Amino acid sequence: MKRLRELRKNNNLTMKELGKRMNLAESTISLYENGQREPDLSTLQKLAEFFNVTVDYLMGRDFDHNVRGVQLERSVVKIPVYGTIPAGVPIEMIADTYIEDEEEIPADWLKGGNRYFCLKVKGESMMPKFEDGDTLILKQQDDCNSGDYCAISINCTECTFKKVIKHDNGITLQPLNPSFEPMFFSNREISEKPITILGVVKEIRRGL
Repeated sequence: MKRLRELRKNNNLTMKELGKRMNLAESTISLYENGQREPDLSTLQKLAEFFNVTVDYLMGRDFDHNVRGVQLERSVVKIPVYGTIPAGVPIEMIADTYIEDEEEIPADWLKGGNRYFCLKVKGESMMPKFEDGDTLILKQQDDCNSGDYCAISINCTECTFKKVIKHDNGITLQPLNPSFEPMFFSNREISEKPITILGVVKEIRRGL
């Protein structure tokens, strides 16, 4: 079941985690994804409900599907590009910027209620991996894993783009370019300012 693997990965779940939520062994999930076994109807319905898709879609029998009751008639959807995000110094929050453009993403990414937005990189602090002018596709979420590349809100008024390194006593917003200094925030500062995650990078798009 190729689509089961795609849905699981798009929701950042391991086979073990999905198995636990479905009360199934990790090995059973593996057999489903590799096409070595098909789930019974009851299990199919549970999986479809969990990912907010139809059983037909899960089985690969249709192309159009519903996401929270919204019919997607195409295999791609458009999401807005909100201005620029600095890869150096924070700027005003993206919510106050205008929509510059739109980007297309696979409709499958929206399964399970996932939401995405785009930002443009401005500056050189995240080079060489991220260049000035790159478009970032970000999954909207308020937490991340240590080492993720994220859009971060500071003081609810500013936004920056950095690699997030988590520590027991706080977080470091780490640039990749050694010419720029990292920013450390204690757990107290994270709560008081506050410092919050807006989204995690899923894809980089670079012009010719």
